[in-house]
Amino acid sequence: MKNLNDLTIVIVTYKTSKKIIFDCLKSINSNVKVLIIENSDSFIHKEIILTSFPNTEILCTGANLGYGKGNNFGLKLVKTNYALILNPDVICDKDFFKNIVDVIDKAYDFTIIGCQYLNDKIFMPAGFFEKSKNARFKEDYKNNKVDDLSKVEWVTGCSMLINMNKFINKEIFDKNFFLYFEEVDLCKSVIKKGENIFTSQKLKIHHLGFQSSTEENFDNKINLNNLREWHWMWSSYYFYKKNYGYLYAFYKMFSKLIKSFLKLFFYSLIFQKNKKNKYLYRFLGLLNSFLNKPSKYRGKN
Repeated sequence: MKNLNDLTIVIVTYKTSKKIIFDCLKSINSNVKVLIIENSDSFIHKEIILTSFPNTEILCTGANLGYGKGNNFGLKLVKTNYALILNPDVICDKDFFKNIVDVIDKAYDFTIIGCQYLNDKIFMPAGFFEKSKNARFKEDYKNNKVDDLSKVEWVTGCSMLINMNKFINKEIFDKNFFLYFEEVDLCKSVIKKGENIFTSQKLKIHHLGFQSSTEENFDNKINLNNLREWHWMWSSYYFYKKNYGYLYAFYKMFSKLIKSFLKLFFYSLIFQKNKKNKYLYRFLGLLNSFLNKPSKYRGKN
């Protein structure tokens, strides 16, 4: 890549707070085109965003499509060779865009490059699907023994660089997912095709975590938590079934179904409403996935 004009950033939002989206956009080089994809029918900060960041375009999907379909919506509009998916609660390091051209040039024949966290060795930004191989990489990563550019099998989806030339069909993410596992599933499909995924130490970010959509209202926060619990379980089973087969998915998740039901029953008896809700929505999400029903739960309006 010769310069930043060959890069487009896609940011999927859902009623994201002004401060969070401003902090994200301020960390992006002004020479890079940014597409904000709002997963609703209106973006309330549109005027001030467009005034403050002229490199930005805002489009509304009209409905909450989730992470995967929302990014698919934006990626179909990308005309550059490279796209960077960013969660709105991500802040790019000051050297991020100075390094990205060099990283792209060095990552020969890549399909995806994942970024790494600033000052955070707890959450892994990348890894391998095979357990022992992943454990070795995790140990090396925490002890700063990995290369500046390391070949891996999966990267986290809050910030991932995509080589658009590797995808004929711009429906890059599986649209059946609504929330969770979309990027891991994408990485799995890339590895199955024999293509290359890397993680780069030169592409650093600060990730606030779970703030891509925010709610100040207490009832809405509860609703959001229920949504996350439901889809975490639904997506877990669907991912295993799709990539490893029904029997493996059943083996991995059936005990979690029983555990969720028993905990739901227990917390109902002792009147702990929050814990009861947690396991209720876990149980319902997993049950729907077991029954081969789509991930249609969107919470209460």
